[in-house]
Amino acid sequence: MFSDLELAKRLERTEASAGAAFIESRGTPSSWIEIAGAYAMFDGIDSPLSQTFGLGMFEPATIDTLTEIEEFFQCRGAAVQHEVCPLAGVALSSSLAERGYLPCEMSNVLYLQLPEAGTSLMPAGEMSVQVANPEDLPEYAAAAQAGWSEEGEVAHLIAELARVMFAAKGYVGFMVRKNQRTIATAGLVIYDGVALLAGASTVPGARGQGAQRLVLAARLHYAAAAGCDLAMFVAEPGSASQRNAERSGFHIAYTRTKWLSTKEQVRNQAYKT
Repeated sequence: MFSDLELAKRLERTEASAGAAFIESRGTPSSWIEIAGAYAMFDGIDSPLSQTFGLGMFEPATIDTLTEIEEFFQCRGAAVQHEVCPLAGVALSSSLAERGYLPCEMSNVLYLQLPEAGTSLMPAGEMSVQVANPEDLPEYAAAAQAGWSEEGEVAHLIAELARVMFAAKGYVGFMVRKNQRTIATAGLVIYDGVALLAGASTVPGARGQGAQRLVLAARLHYAAAAGCDLAMFVAEPGSASQRNAERSGFHIAYTRTKWLSTKEQVRNQAYKT
């Protein structure tokens, strides 16, 4: 399998669909719409889900398309942000720059053909991994919040996000336990044969012990058993998460760029000062 437009479409649609399912489980005032094949999602002004996925991948991102998407966010008081795959073409990046957007974030999208997944990275010892049940939600949410506690403004949203994720269609939560305590959490969403691995974190004090390698392997086996032929993973370039994924056989498909309207940057800076 090669990193091409068809692969990128599958990966981008999977992440977009996972976000849409989350928003549907949240309910009003969260909402999403599809415009020219792109999913524009609003989950609150501060939510990391308030952005687009798949812009320019399925249909050209015309001026009318960009204007309609911008109006969707602006009328809700949210920043206009686009997660853009490089296979959408350089013309889209040029259009965004001309409209006053600047890059604000980059991420690597990795993929794995599931027959490549092995068991060699399953660590031994006192840790165990299990699929989270509804009654595990309080413990799961608390561990997820602790795991993301160092991530600044996003951290205070995590416990609530975890609760909503449990209700989202297709979401499966995993917990790593050691000494009767949950030390790591992670999620999995399946769409059209692709398993999106997301939301992994380990509580401070329990890192570097192999918890993420364990929960990564467990999710791959779960996805393969569910009939998926692909798994995907999104990580900060050069991060420990990316290294863990590459050790398990993942390959970088492409590097995405998140674009933010400079109007929103000016407004946010003025608010902070």
